[in-house]
Amino acid sequence: MWDIAAELEGLERQHLLRDNRTLRPAGGMQAVDPRGRRLLHFCGNDYLGLARHPDIAAALCRSAARETGSGAAHLVSGHRPEHGALQEALADWLHRDRVLLFSTGYMANLGVIAGLLGKGDLVVQDRLNHASLLDGGLLSGARMRRYRHRDTQHLQHCLETSARRRLVVTDGVFSMDGDQAPVAAIRDVARRNAAAVLVDDAHGLGVAGPEGRGVLAEAGLNQDDVPLLVGTFGKAFGTFGAFVAGPSEWIELVLQRARTYRYTTASPPCLAAATSCALGLVRSEEWRREHLAALISRFRRGAEQLGLRLLPSQSPIQPIIMGSAAAALEAARALEHRGVLVTAIRPPTVPQGSARLRITLSAGHTEGQVDRLLGALEGIATGTGDRRSEDAGTGR
Repeated sequence: MWDIAAELEGLERQHLLRDNRTLRPAGGMQAVDPRGRRLLHFCGNDYLGLARHPDIAAALCRSAARETGSGAAHLVSGHRPEHGALQEALADWLHRDRVLLFSTGYMANLGVIAGLLGKGDLVVQDRLNHASLLDGGLLSGARMRRYRHRDTQHLQHCLETSARRRLVVTDGVFSMDGDQAPVAAIRDVARRNAAAVLVDDAHGLGVAGPEGRGVLAEAGLNQDDVPLLVGTFGKAFGTFGAFVAGPSEWIELVLQRARTYRYTTASPPCLAAATSCALGLVRSEEWRREHLAALISRFRRGAEQLGLRLLPSQSPIQPIIMGSAAAALEAARALEHRGVLVTAIRPPTVPQGSARLRITLSAGHTEGQVDRLLGALEGIATGTGDRRSEDAGTGR
């Protein structure tokens, strides 16, 4: 017997009930909520501040004037010149043979892992990998083992089992902690165990490495070291969609096997046109990464002076651990009362007891806005945050 009401009440009692909020962009990293309140937000993934760039919008509109939707799967009749041009530009940028576009990062990870692995294979994943990577491993039918976060000795132990094929899977930058995978050490362990490596660098591409080519380029690794690189456009690129890049034969096999590529409509060509424009800005405008790095350093200095509990992250993702879901929600509400929007992240998105404020910085922020955030956080750090807000707050 299904008792849906009781399940929802249980989530509410545990402070784990979520809801959608409608926010209207207001310029300058600000948003307006349904009540008309203007909020300075620090909880998106627009790391380079490109989501509202006029050139990207113009590229999208020019293509959309010709066609708003592709009308079919890539392998039927939905593949357009815009898709092909973006794939070629990405391959050139990443120094990889070939790129295949997917509609979302979730679909890319499901398609690649489940398409390449099956019964008799082994997939070994970092314990804090994104849900899409874990779901891809489960969907594949391969045996899945999870190693302790960033622990390459435990990774070695997990690989010491018989299997037809072995794949090591990790995020490049972890979405909730903001730290980086030790990709060079992972490559070394994988080689010793005849395993391939897949890195999902959704939160590193555009931000880390030369020309923003991500954590692999920063570590000096190429497609021979890590044959499968997954990336998304909904973060630093400011658009939407995803891709997998690697050696030609690997990508050809993904194309032939990935159900999430074969059985879905190709993304609108206007999105590919917009993303090609965004890629040009990612490659050429180094000042965005430099400004973002300066903001990250400014925030960390200020937060440490306030005595806030930071994780060892040098990425735009700067979590502040609050502990309980209730404490994280209370802190988010106090910030919102001060005009700052930060999302409370709670289980099951993060482990029990590690609910947090997930602060994200962007090249679209100013130094003054970071200082305003720190001022709002000061009340939380000293226990003087305003607890009177009647707003529901935000949480994930």
